[in-house]
Amino acid sequence: MKKYLGILLIVLGALMLIISYFCDLVDYNWYNVGALLLIIIGLIAHIQVTKKA
Repeated sequence: MKKYLGILLIVLGALMLIISYFCDLVDYNWYNVGALLLIIIGLIAHIQVTKKA
């Protein structure tokens, strides 16, 4: 499961952005920043895991 943690976080962040668009939450910066942080953390985690493999 640790191998897919980065990809999971990236997909979760993207889903948050999609849900915020359809639920009209695009005006809330904290929600969009949270999704952006999930994507960035997922990207870093994915790079670190694939480097060690």
